[in-house]
Amino acid sequence: MKARCIFMPKIRSSADLRNNYNDISTFCHTYAEPVFITKNGKGDLAVMSIETYEELAGRFELYSKLQEGLDDVAAGRTIPLDEAMAELKNRRSRR
Repeated sequence: MKARCIFMPKIRSSADLRNNYNDISTFCHTYAEPVFITKNGKGDLAVMSIETYEELAGRFELYSKLQEGLDDVAAGRTIPLDEAMAELKNRRSRR
């Protein structure tokens, strides 16, 4: 597991990104945290490692699926557990 940075968000300028790419890349990989890049003094980009991006994207997908399920429950789009289990067994036997 990668170290997590417990400090304030890392903010660097676009010039720093150009001139110190390796340092910023090392930070992102070491701490699994994004670096916020400013352009003309305003927030412009968030730079992170591919691993961190994939982890965040996976979490987003999971949370989206969970919300979809909660929405289905709230809208009454559910079936009794015994019917759901029977359907799963039926699908499994067809493989």
